[in-house]
Amino acid sequence: MTLRGETVVDLWGGWADEARTRPWERDTVVNLWSTSKGPIALCAHILADRGLLDLDAPVAAYWPEFAAAGKEGVLVRHLLSHRAGLAGLREPHSFAQLCDWELTVKRLAAQEPWWEPGTQAGYHAMTFGFLVGEVVRRVSGLLPGAFLEREVTGPLGIDFTIGLPEKEASRAAEQVHPPAATTSEQAAIFVQLTPTALAALTNPPVGVAEAGSPEWRAAEIPAANGHGTARAVAALYGILALRGTWGGQRLLSPEAAERVREGQGGCRDLVIGAGLGRDTEIGLGLWLSGAHGSYGPNPRAFDHDGYGGSCGLADPEAGVSLGYVMNRMGPHIADDPRKMALVEALYSAL
Repeated sequence: MTLRGETVVDLWGGWADEARTRPWERDTVVNLWSTSKGPIALCAHILADRGLLDLDAPVAAYWPEFAAAGKEGVLVRHLLSHRAGLAGLREPHSFAQLCDWELTVKRLAAQEPWWEPGTQAGYHAMTFGFLVGEVVRRVSGLLPGAFLEREVTGPLGIDFTIGLPEKEASRAAEQVHPPAATTSEQAAIFVQLTPTALAALTNPPVGVAEAGSPEWRAAEIPAANGHGTARAVAALYGILALRGTWGGQRLLSPEAAERVREGQGGCRDLVIGAGLGRDTEIGLGLWLSGAHGSYGPNPRAFDHDGYGGSCGLADPEAGVSLGYVMNRMGPHIADDPRKMALVEALYSAL
């Protein structure tokens, strides 16, 4: 947890492997799943703040091939707010193909949207990182992981990477499957999913086994294979909590940092809305707390949860950020009880 840019709580503990032979250390890193999406959105906002990317421009202005199949009117903001209609791939896509950047973005560029872009939100679980990331690449010349390292994590010394370099593998935690009962409950939910949701969440199916593989760690899958510590997550979301600054450096103008939480309209999400059981609203890259208070009492706080329970939270009004990571996977789509307990503890201590 950070307060006005200073780390005020820094806790770690438990075991880094299922067999409980490796204690969790201060520098243990773990796959963060969708908590990785916040830093990728940050890359786009940095480029926009520099005048190199217009969030209201068509994606095809930067990525001409993307205009295929009626997508010429899809805007960059639609990618950031999960409104592009490309929540999942229509044709079967294997795990090996997911690890192939060029193939995945080529298929997304050629694909017809699942719904009219801009009209509704549907969680782009895996495709978000390829879509936003390819725009980052077209504008900057760098894949998002390299851009983030050059512009943010490298200069600031933040222990976060997209993928994981082989030399760092020894300090990565092993993720632990949810209990069998939880897996059965999740399977029952998947049976009820729409074709759009199934494509978003199961094409290809990716879980703990895949996330621990060398192929996953070597690939660029920005929506889901960021690796880092809780301290790193708190710092990355802390940039937004401090309205664009961290470690004495300004990465975004205050106006650009504020734009990240610009609401795009609440709705029942077309992919995960049934599982959540309520309407939600996504800003330009992060989820807004709103009236349901998933990120504390401030309705203008914003956050991103990750599969299994991780999260990053930013509250500019309170000047706080929170990072939580773990390797024992939980069953909840969002608002893992462990995260919610930490959020409650954070605000009760202010």
